[in-house]
Amino acid sequence: MICQECNQRPATLHFTNFSNGEKTEMHLCERCAQEKGEMFMMNQGPGFSINNLLAGLLNMEPAFKTKAKEPFPQEKVIQCDNCSLTFPQFVKIGRFGCAHCYDAFREQLSPVIRRLHSGNSTHNGKVPQRIGGSIQLQRNIASLKNTLSEHIAREEFEKAVELRDQIRSLEKELAEKRRGGE
Repeated sequence: MICQECNQRPATLHFTNFSNGEKTEMHLCERCAQEKGEMFMMNQGPGFSINNLLAGLLNMEPAFKTKAKEPFPQEKVIQCDNCSLTFPQFVKIGRFGCAHCYDAFREQLSPVIRRLHSGNSTHNGKVPQRIGGSIQLQRNIASLKNTLSEHIAREEFEKAVELRDQIRSLEKELAEKRRGGE
């Protein structure tokens, strides 16, 4: 495949963009991709790495841009208490300094993780078929309990009663499945 930009060299980098349900593909040689620079997140050197990809995703995320209410806002730099890595440093290098960075930068990472995982921020993993029913019931119960707590906090007691009853019936069903050998 030939580079779509220069029509001379072989395309070695292939970019696919999904925007508003439309898929667009771009096939470029290394030289043209480097010349495009910021558009393809290649502005940190001659090579393309997963670190550059992550750094590019973080730079493109609008959730990190704060609206200034003051004429000269003092932006607080978020830093890991354990390794002293700052969030701008993380964005630049694309990797954490330690395991504690996940907690330190949780608020900034949440929108990116949701964006990468189609709106989900938790990983549920695969469930083995032979015990899948019980695990799914446990997850449903945990989710309903969280929703129940929210309704109680908002003093929506009628909805809370309905959820409580649902939880009880699911817990009874789970107990029966466990007694049945699953």
